[in-house]
Amino acid sequence: MTLRLLNTLSGEREAFEPADPDNVLLYYCGLTVSDAAHLGHARTWVHVDVIHRWLEHLGYGVRHVENVTDVNEKIVARVGERADGGTLGEDELDVARSFIGQLLADMRALNLERAEVYPRVSEHVPEIIALVETLIEKGYAYESNGSVYFDVTEFPDYGKLSNQSVADVEAQGAEDERSEKRTPADFALWKAGGVSEAAVEEHRHGDREYDADSPTGETWDSPWGEGRPGWHIECSAMSMTHLDDSIDIHIGGRDLVFPHHENEIAQSEAATGERFASYWLHADLFEMDDEKMSSSLGNFIPVSEAVDRFGVNALRMFFASASYNSTQTYSEAAIEEAIERWERLEAAHDRVESAADAPNARTKVESPLRGAVEDARTAFTDAMNDDFNTREALAALLELAGAANRHLEGADTYDYRGLRRTLETFEEFGEGVLGFDFGGGAEGEATLVGELVELVLELREDEREAGNYGRADDLRDDLEALGVEVQDTDDGPEYRL
Repeated sequence: MTLRLLNTLSGEREAFEPADPDNVLLYYCGLTVSDAAHLGHARTWVHVDVIHRWLEHLGYGVRHVENVTDVNEKIVARVGERADGGTLGEDELDVARSFIGQLLADMRALNLERAEVYPRVSEHVPEIIALVETLIEKGYAYESNGSVYFDVTEFPDYGKLSNQSVADVEAQGAEDERSEKRTPADFALWKAGGVSEAAVEEHRHGDREYDADSPTGETWDSPWGEGRPGWHIECSAMSMTHLDDSIDIHIGGRDLVFPHHENEIAQSEAATGERFASYWLHADLFEMDDEKMSSSLGNFIPVSEAVDRFGVNALRMFFASASYNSTQTYSEAAIEEAIERWERLEAAHDRVESAADAPNARTKVESPLRGAVEDARTAFTDAMNDDFNTREALAALLELAGAANRHLEGADTYDYRGLRRTLETFEEFGEGVLGFDFGGGAEGEATLVGELVELVLELREDEREAGNYGRADDLRDDLEALGVEVQDTDDGPEYRL
């Protein structure tokens, strides 16, 4: 089955045909680093990661670029915010850096494949200015009071992604910009000056304290005076810089279709005369308490906290249980189900691995397991080629886990070839494509267990130093009853789960 993608641009499932038959150019609209990444971000990250992995599995080279927006009024609003005895940062880029560090740590914790590059807006202002100049020269943009706006009436295809006409588009941008624009729907490519005090106050939290009263953010010199890039022009400039004028796949959240992605298409295609992206993929909403999970709403769980609580394998299992372009809702019950599924899949993998190495695994034994493996591989492949349907792909692996368990239950001899092929399938598809780590276990839970064991051992040492040897022995016995083997050494107690 050929890979087919649901293209937002056409509204149809289309056969995937990259411009270069051997390589894919993929751009993902990354985060604005004004807060810690949360599970809504993690969900899209994981799906983009699986898309990347599946494309590589199909034999493509993947050039994957994911931007970091480090220039934004929401970031400026957090300048001087007091936190943990200090401040988040003394200026806009300082605040952004503090969140970028956590962002990269979260990416690694989620076992994401690395993008080729993570470009930052602040590093690409020259490219942004050059692109704006091109649009002015070609008659698609105009300067007004030191700002530059894109004239949507000059681009005949405006609205083709969101399926609306210029007449249907409401005014874009801040209210104070509207007197400067020819048409209310025109959007900013370059904004004169810094961030206004009103914009800072809009994004500040009333329950927090700030050392800086009214920061204005970074500004750069340009042919139109000191100012800052508009939001939409950033992604076009970074995509063109690190990929090409025309790319294969552009991915982002459903809420970015308009205005962000619509405006990206207009400014990019107006500047180059080429199609900006062939396939537009959009991840649907991730909800909590019947609302989109959002930093601005405050209804979010940070990625770092979730990894510690549930482990990366359980989280990836949870995200894979719904396709990227379907709405998914966070609940404790859904997470518990994902943990149970992961434990079932991991147990089957470990059981198959042990059985394949057992003396009663015989080469000449045949079983229905071989057919189940091939059925699972076909089902997994068909699902992933159907617009990266992780839900059905995951179901295929869990069905194989059940078939493997049935083969091993009560059997005197095992089908070695069937077990070997099962193990290959778990690792090729489960680890290689869905990004599980069969060697890692439930990382969050394991970390917590280890910390608790060490705490008990510290208490045991305190009891021994106090001469309460009976109490110390009781603590050791309690640990061993829970499956923790303790050994006293010259360097102190050691344990094994």
